[in-house]
Amino acid sequence: MIDNDSRNKKGVRQAAITGLGIISSLGCNLDETSDSLRNGRSGIVFDEERRRLGFRSCLTGQVRGFNPKRYGFSHKLLRTMCEPAQYAYAASLDAVKDANLTEQLRSSGRCGIVFGNDSCVKPGVESVDVVRAKGATHFIGTGHIFRTMNSTVTMNLAVALGIRGANWTLSAACASGSHAIGQALMLIRAGLQDIVIAGGAQETNWQSMASFDALGAFSTRHDKPQAASRPFDRDRDGLVPSGGAACLIIEELSHARARGAKIYGIVCGYGFASDGSKHLFFPSEDGAIRAMKMAIDDAEVNPADIDYINAHATSTHVGDLVEANAVKKVFGTSTRVSSTKSMTGHECWMAGASEVLYTTLMARDGFIAPNLNFVKLDDECPPIRIVGKTESSPIKLAVSNSFGFGGTSSTLVLDFRQASKA
Repeated sequence: MIDNDSRNKKGVRQAAITGLGIISSLGCNLDETSDSLRNGRSGIVFDEERRRLGFRSCLTGQVRGFNPKRYGFSHKLLRTMCEPAQYAYAASLDAVKDANLTEQLRSSGRCGIVFGNDSCVKPGVESVDVVRAKGATHFIGTGHIFRTMNSTVTMNLAVALGIRGANWTLSAACASGSHAIGQALMLIRAGLQDIVIAGGAQETNWQSMASFDALGAFSTRHDKPQAASRPFDRDRDGLVPSGGAACLIIEELSHARARGAKIYGIVCGYGFASDGSKHLFFPSEDGAIRAMKMAIDDAEVNPADIDYINAHATSTHVGDLVEANAVKKVFGTSTRVSSTKSMTGHECWMAGASEVLYTTLMARDGFIAPNLNFVKLDDECPPIRIVGKTESSPIKLAVSNSFGFGGTSSTLVLDFRQASKA
């Protein structure tokens, strides 16, 4: 039975965040990641292999300290899990443990899994290379098909975790992880699931970024890798690719309370839009505005109530400018804004999920992470309030923006006023 105070003003079921797991360039556990965020510690490095291969940009976010042995990867799992699936499995195991999700809960049919992932390039390239080298497909092996599919994350995790509810991967470019959390919210509000293991995953190998590098959208600040990602800054010269995986346990509020789960916060609003423009690459201000307004309306809060915006801002000239203009039109110029991509680089398919997790850690630990490398606002940007240095501050309500190729936009509103500990 659902208690009345677990519903919002419209009488709709609420979705709590009850578990977190992260594998990223900022850390492979919650406390290490929070410490990196607080201290503005970048995870960006120069990759010598990319230089040898002729990449225009040799910069990347680097996942350090990831040890598959810690998570008990079996040979069978490794045969079917490519890089993003391995990261997602590790992050999910940590999140499941953090939320104390028992095997009984996971296999109840009321627990599902939805992840954002939009590429598995490396195993596809490897398969083709084997055929060309050997002249026959049987040398590829039976596990490779499961490594090459975008749904590698959820198909592997559903089997490994015994999930009997929802089980699918969502592909929506760099908004994939955010839309996955939004869909988890929708499933819970509709009464179709009580728990959703939601998140995003992104491969970090050079193969996945070769065609992206060809677009000329990456930073070439090779002399200072950790200063390369500088969202909103006047001297930014492009984004830096990155990756890993983030997992959040999204759970119906009364269900979480009934089992004594800790509550990090509530996902209280979701907005989405498509630009509807005729350009795949360049974003539109209109789509971003409509997604933000929809999320605010869905959350039943006012723009002035928002304490902090974790911006999508990737450190590209056009993208940052479009988002800054959209933020000003929806929120004005007094709401604090920073982009954690200044530290992580652009985590692509996982970014929408990881940035919700990063914001949740900030709220848990009472600070706002800095927009690293911010010196002076772009002359073309409106005077939005960029947080250039770490601020010790409570966060009650926050917004997380995610935008992607093809004009897909996603905005999530997070409410930390009901946070509790188990």
